[in-house]
Amino acid sequence: MAVARQNGRDRIPPHPDVRTITLQQVLEALVDPVRRLIVSELHAAGQDLSCGTIELPVSKSTATHHFHVLREAGLIRQYYVGTSRMNGLRRDEIDEAFPGLLRALVAPPSRD
Repeated sequence: MAVARQNGRDRIPPHPDVRTITLQQVLEALVDPVRRLIVSELHAAGQDLSCGTIELPVSKSTATHHFHVLREAGLIRQYYVGTSRMNGLRRDEIDEAFPGLLRALVAPPSRD
């Protein structure tokens, strides 16, 4: 994985500009239930979380893959604090590019 700086503290993986991603890319990233769970957890937390604080029903290497897919789709921003990889939902940027998408994604299912 390429990083912006490699001095040990400021390793930041590259993130796509939300203006360059398509709705199809975002929806393809969100088709997986584990990735939707990650986005929902980040949304509910209202703050950035380290990878290990989100309980997922998959192995660590598979979780890493899911976080990578979400980052490449522009849904999350990742950075390091010490040795912890932090994840933040790019809420404002996604809401601007795709109004209502996150709200619809995290809304509780309706009971009709």
